[in-house]
Amino acid sequence: MKRKKEVALLLLTAVLAAAGCADEKTTGEKTTESGSAAAVSGSSVFDGELEENVTIRVLENDTAISKGYFEELITAFNEAYADQGITAVDANMDQYMDLANDGPYGYGPDVLYQANDVIMQYAKGKHIYPLPVQQLSCYEQIPESAWKAYETTVDGTTYCCGVPVNVQAPMLYYRADLLPEDWQENWDEDQNGVPDMVENWNDLYAYSKERHEENPAQYGYMKSLYDVYFSSGFLFSYGGYVFGEENTNPEDVGFSAGEAEKGAWVLQQLAGVMNEECIDDTITTNAYSKLGDGTYFATLSTPDMYSTFADELEKEYEAEGMNEEEARETAKQNLIMTTLPKLPESGDLSESDPVLIDMKAMGGVNGYAVSAYTKAPNACLAFIDFATSYEMVTRRSEMLGIAPARGDAAESAGDVSEKIYANLENGNVVLMPSISEVSQIWTPAQTFFTDLAKDAFRSGSEKKYQDLPALKSGLEQVDTQIHDAIYTLK
Repeated sequence: MKRKKEVALLLLTAVLAAAGCADEKTTGEKTTESGSAAAVSGSSVFDGELEENVTIRVLENDTAISKGYFEELITAFNEAYADQGITAVDANMDQYMDLANDGPYGYGPDVLYQANDVIMQYAKGKHIYPLPVQQLSCYEQIPESAWKAYETTVDGTTYCCGVPVNVQAPMLYYRADLLPEDWQENWDEDQNGVPDMVENWNDLYAYSKERHEENPAQYGYMKSLYDVYFSSGFLFSYGGYVFGEENTNPEDVGFSAGEAEKGAWVLQQLAGVMNEECIDDTITTNAYSKLGDGTYFATLSTPDMYSTFADELEKEYEAEGMNEEEARETAKQNLIMTTLPKLPESGDLSESDPVLIDMKAMGGVNGYAVSAYTKAPNACLAFIDFATSYEMVTRRSEMLGIAPARGDAAESAGDVSEKIYANLENGNVVLMPSISEVSQIWTPAQTFFTDLAKDAFRSGSEKKYQDLPALKSGLEQVDTQIHDAIYTLK
């Protein structure tokens, strides 16, 4: 994994200019005439001369730190670069620090790991460097759709300001040992060996009702509607979107577009088989323990949280009398993470024989960026190249359960990661906008989804959204509120 000499030589041959120069793309499938693919150039600070005897502070994901992956990464990097005197250390600061405010005063990290929407907000203020990404060893293994999440265009030139590591997208988590004993006879209509309630929302809705009726203390599917990241996918599945022109035009807000009201109706129905904790963010925070102790059968979360769910389930099994090894193996067998169930074309979860459609989901790409305030940019780039190597990304996947952005690592990771990768490529994972205006979508959408959840606990006459037209009108108000927040009120 010692590739520092090769990286340095590659960077030395790159034509780098401070303002950048986007040539016509000529690399594999990323070739375009318009220059819309990842930038060929970065800042002139990337001259290929590795700074020696420097310490670079790396801001990593909290889960990667707590599960030991980050320690393994920096240990391996520091060993590989010991003869250059380059040392990577934990930046030891909050995962959600504000580089824009802290960076200019020297308090920010040199390298940061964040979601694409966070990183690209820093790009607008020039707090991070454009990178010569075509010179990195991971470049050809990452799809253009992932690189686009980190692109910005200035004066007609496209720059790339981050390096994708893993794809974030909602996944269904469920407990295989909580399936009904007769599921193979009564909950596997197509006899494909997969329970119907994890293949489509109609059966998951039906099973959730059944489980709660049998035991009022237990639930089937549980998830906070308040969480826009997860709830918005139901709207996207029926034609909704965030911004127009592939999330680049904030003038066009589209949460109500198409038949998005059907997605809102699905959420309204799902709230009816949950408890009032779905109104706020309570379920999001307690899902790990509640799935672990069997209160919940299923929930949504992201791939990188697999290890957290597994830890909670192992604790439960140990409390039941298993030893540590037995608990770990049993949790691995019974904790299932899979892609999202299909939705009914009609939006009616009580329909007995629905026409099913694929579900879309809001996703993101987590990756690395280099602070514009670092004193060792080339060492930072070398760290990113090392951290995004096949070996380290594969190890990250093994330890944390993430879905790699690298195609070769996704293939090695297996079924679920390959499916996420495929969903990104086919458009079923809709990446969060990378423009700063995305910060204005959360409050109006949260307010709507909260109101939608409350409807499940209101009496018939007090329900705010009585039918599809009312849901459509509510979503149109969300669009207006977001547009006003971006333009009228700023």
